[in-house]
Amino acid sequence: MWQHNYTPLNGSLLWSAIVAALPIFTLLYLLGVKRKPAWIAALAGLAATILVALFLYRMPVTQVISATAYGAANGLFPIGWIVIWAIVLYRLILDTGNFELIKYSLRNLTQDRRLQALLIAFAFGAFVEGAAGFGTPVAVASAMLAGLGFSPFYAAAICLLANTAPVAFGSIGIPAITLASITGLPLARLSAGIGRICAPVSLIVPAYMMVVMGGWSALARVFPAALICGVVFAGMQFIVSNYVGPQLTDLLASLAAIVALVLLFLVWKPKDHAAANLASPADSLPGPAVRYSIRQVFLAWSPYLLLVILVLAWGSQTMQKPLNSVSLVFRWPGLHNQIARIPPVTTAISPYPAIFNFNWLSASGTSCMIATFLSVFVLRVSPRKFLKIFASTMHQLGLALLTLAAVLAIAFLMNYAGATGTLGIAFSATGASFPFFSAILGWLGVFLSGSDTAANALFGNLQVVTATKLGFNPVLMAAANSSGGVMGKMISLSSIAVATAATGLKPEDEAKLFRFTLRHSVILACAIGLVVVFYAYIAPGLQP
Repeated sequence: MWQHNYTPLNGSLLWSAIVAALPIFTLLYLLGVKRKPAWIAALAGLAATILVALFLYRMPVTQVISATAYGAANGLFPIGWIVIWAIVLYRLILDTGNFELIKYSLRNLTQDRRLQALLIAFAFGAFVEGAAGFGTPVAVASAMLAGLGFSPFYAAAICLLANTAPVAFGSIGIPAITLASITGLPLARLSAGIGRICAPVSLIVPAYMMVVMGGWSALARVFPAALICGVVFAGMQFIVSNYVGPQLTDLLASLAAIVALVLLFLVWKPKDHAAANLASPADSLPGPAVRYSIRQVFLAWSPYLLLVILVLAWGSQTMQKPLNSVSLVFRWPGLHNQIARIPPVTTAISPYPAIFNFNWLSASGTSCMIATFLSVFVLRVSPRKFLKIFASTMHQLGLALLTLAAVLAIAFLMNYAGATGTLGIAFSATGASFPFFSAILGWLGVFLSGSDTAANALFGNLQVVTATKLGFNPVLMAAANSSGGVMGKMISLSSIAVATAATGLKPEDEAKLFRFTLRHSVILACAIGLVVVFYAYIAPGLQP
């Protein structure tokens, strides 16, 4: 059994970490400096990861190949599977002309794009995150905003930014549940800790979005909506995570925010008419020239209603057991338990499992697929037209799926080679400032893997081991990992690939989108870090 070595370069943690970070530097350089498309950056990053695994860590060639294939498979399923059907569903609505009716109904509720962004990107996106996760909210919400007339670039950017608040409790609380299983810490305390860290930042995210869209003046004009949205969502996020549990946190918080916004829109409108241009997408949509019946509007919304119903059903405990009973679960050949992890990443030397769960029926993407098929029947779309839409969508998603496969291959290969362990130990060497860098470590994990669940599985135990050594609350540090990770979601190449595909952006726009979200990601990750420092040093009595 091949064993990890976290200081392979002459026993030096510093130099080992620098070389281990070469794949990350490659991604940052190609996206941020050279402005290459994400698929080129991802393939180059994968090449750098393979070289690091082979020549720095001396990982056996067969395991390098196996880990790369394992990561690529996880990129295509379940993430790519969700993206495919979310975009097919959107294209079905768009190509049948029903999106015009959806725009009509939203115009009647509010014509202001700032308010539409709060309702769709933040509140509705959080609901989809809570129900499905794994890229679904970005795919659905950004496609909706683009269809409403938002600049495709800003539709993608706004949805990536909005998707930060709910990620830690996404997909019926899977990140928190995974963190509890990895660390052995009580789920209720972890849920409370994540809620106490995330809620203060969730409070300001709606206002932050408005500033990004149109500056401080835009926020001032819609401040009541941003305030109510933030207070209601963050308040419910805190209450449910602390007193109910992680499974319903996003669903109840987002539903409360949606209801609060709809009620507000019925009695209040911004005084200005938001006469801005599309580069700062805060302008109002022109009024509808025709009127539609309630039946027509309901029929147009029916695909999304079916999606919500099926996603909730798929996530329920009563449905999960029979749906999972037909899953194909197998040990990944040439990798499962062929590598040993060692302290301090784990408490003792232990084999590194590699189990692929092809849950083809219980996956969120399958619920989206069934919603799509039902929508074909409800909207009376011919099989020929549907096949044409499907083929066009697959052609559109080709490079996005390649990017997803390459990015997850990078993340998994770094995990199994020991490179992420090296980086994690380097972060843990920060001593008294570890509460701040604990959140940054989670941020790095999600940037690499595109998943808060994966980042918790990757660094959760390391956080607990380090916290115990340094005398910090292990629950707080584990919660910091998950909370800091949410801010890495907007810059992960998998999320950017999803947003780009959903809005129809060109591949060369992916680098621009990465540069745009990077500064906001860093700012908000630092905010999470400061909240953790507050609990660790200033108000230890408020720790979970």
